[in-house]
Amino acid sequence: MAINRVPVLKRCRSLGLDPIYLGIDKKSNRQLKRANRKISEYGLQLREKQKAKFIYGVLEKPFHNYYLKADRMKGMTGENLMTILESRLDNVIFRLGFARTRKEARQVVGHKHVMVNGKQVNIPSYLVKAGDTIEIKEKCKGFQRYKDILEVTAGRLVPEWLDVDQNNLAGTVKELPGREAIDVPVDEMLIVELYSK
Repeated sequence: MAINRVPVLKRCRSLGLDPIYLGIDKKSNRQLKRANRKISEYGLQLREKQKAKFIYGVLEKPFHNYYLKADRMKGMTGENLMTILESRLDNVIFRLGFARTRKEARQVVGHKHVMVNGKQVNIPSYLVKAGDTIEIKEKCKGFQRYKDILEVTAGRLVPEWLDVDQNNLAGTVKELPGREAIDVPVDEMLIVELYSK
């Protein structure tokens, strides 16, 4: 499996991204040493794609497959793409506050701690649907890990499209999110322009 081993804060600096969108509340004091060059149109499009891939932890091939799927769906391709990325199981676990970062959410899912509609799911890219109930397995609820996570994420706002019961480590997907409900700083239209060349 391919893994991106670039330090997170360094990657955030190069993409001009605030680490808070990844669930990291560290700040880097370093400034990016970049000459004041004008970035081409292609460069801007590529940066937006890299930003989206980095935030959601998706590699190139699956990301391109999501784009093709979004293109086949009704409506705006860019909005469909963001909805698909947002409805990944690892992202939903992060949004519910059961993990500090999306990487940790991916690990929680991979370690078979998550149940979707009463069935164990260990695929981080599993796409949830409206009405799905997501919960942490009964035997894992008592783990110290989740107590620590809930202490950290208790103040985090849960989006309106999700319903969460933090005491029971369970949540429900009320509806799939529209673009206005997704607070990720990505211009999806540039990604569509890049892929439609």
